[in-house]
Amino acid sequence: MQDGIDRLQLFFAELSTRQGVLARQALGQPAPGDEVLARRLVDDMRAETGMDGSISGAVVATVWRAHELLDLGCKGDHAGTVRVMGWVLGLQSKPGAFSEGCSPPRHAHRACEHFISGFFSPAPPMHRFAPVMFPNGKVFRAEPAARFAISCLALRAALRGRMEKRPGVEQHVLSLFQLQEQWDDWSGYFAPDMIVAGIHTLAFAAEAHQEILPRLAGAVAGNQSEDGTWANADLFHTLEALLAIGTRDAQATVRRAVPALFARQRIDGSFGSTAQQERALIALRSLIWAGKEM
Repeated sequence: MQDGIDRLQLFFAELSTRQGVLARQALGQPAPGDEVLARRLVDDMRAETGMDGSISGAVVATVWRAHELLDLGCKGDHAGTVRVMGWVLGLQSKPGAFSEGCSPPRHAHRACEHFISGFFSPAPPMHRFAPVMFPNGKVFRAEPAARFAISCLALRAALRGRMEKRPGVEQHVLSLFQLQEQWDDWSGYFAPDMIVAGIHTLAFAAEAHQEILPRLAGAVAGNQSEDGTWANADLFHTLEALLAIGTRDAQATVRRAVPALFARQRIDGSFGSTAQQERALIALRSLIWAGKEM
């Protein structure tokens, strides 16, 4: 365990990036200039943000910008966060959301406009959004899954920004609570990576619903393979969700995934070139948590 952490410590030691700052925080070894660096990163991020609050109108980049600002200590009422989230929240009123429309299969699974609402739209319904890579390196290739996942990423930003009382946000959360009753079966209507995206989001909505956390952790643990991975679900995408759940059962599931992480770690501490720093950060947090007592 420690060898993997030591490699990651060296990997992040000199990085002047958001991931570098967060990794050194996780290790309990912030660099002397990290506080100043974090402020500079926030200033740079705000400078890159357009007057409309977006990153050149790019949905994933803009939603992720909200997460980046929150990660670096900007709260929901920070001017930079407010501007970005204003643009993101505007996606709830646009056509093309996952919840729109109905078909017999969707209706049977209560995944249509007759049962769910509040979802964010990344693009008009006639424009293809997939394939799309998320910041953690997960690629969503199916159109419904991509639209569902980006809505979950946007909802997480809203919840982290303490916007849970907004009617649209409340409705989206309620819709996910309704859908999660079908998430034990990872070979059914909902693809595993869709389920993981939803579980990750509900973990942030569980402050008033603590009873949901064991069920979410159990759904992930119950579909884990003997080698610690998940069939048809991205390893880092899934570990990120477990970190958000934060329960003892989730921690045990992360521990079982440690051999899979070690099998993928390279000599420089990273896990390949795809989303290199983000995946390394997820792995570092997972390894640190796996080694702790709860």
